[in-house]
Amino acid sequence: MSNPYLWSVILALHLLCMAYWIGGGLYAALASRSTVALLEPAQRQNVQIQLIARYFRALLHIIPTALITGWLLVIHAGGFATMSLPINIMQGLAIVMALVFVNAYLGPFQSLRRAIRPQPALFDAVRKRVMLMVAIGVLTVFFAAMGGNV
Repeated sequence: MSNPYLWSVILALHLLCMAYWIGGGLYAALASRSTVALLEPAQRQNVQIQLIARYFRALLHIIPTALITGWLLVIHAGGFATMSLPINIMQGLAIVMALVFVNAYLGPFQSLRRAIRPQPALFDAVRKRVMLMVAIGVLTVFFAAMGGNV
């Protein structure tokens, strides 16, 4: 017999990871943008780089945790073959989100970190990828809601 409290903790951990992944992306790409606009250009770039770096550093732990807890929940419920189509679509979208993160982290973010004078285009490239992650994340939440109880 499985422990229902353990599976509740795994579900809570999964939901918290997804909340950070999507909510943190919204904050990093949208909410902070208007605030840092009040700073001088050099300070603005420094704050933006630090904010993105901290968000991405956390995602290096959040993404594997979200994927593993999601897989554990599906396996506990009988595997992907027994899941409804929305749950399988949710899994596919989560992998796409992870790939977008890897692309942003290894691509424009590394260029941004290494640049002596980062160009606005690098910030825009990172922001666009983060917004793409957020958009896919919102779509993933809709599919999760359609999937019913897992």
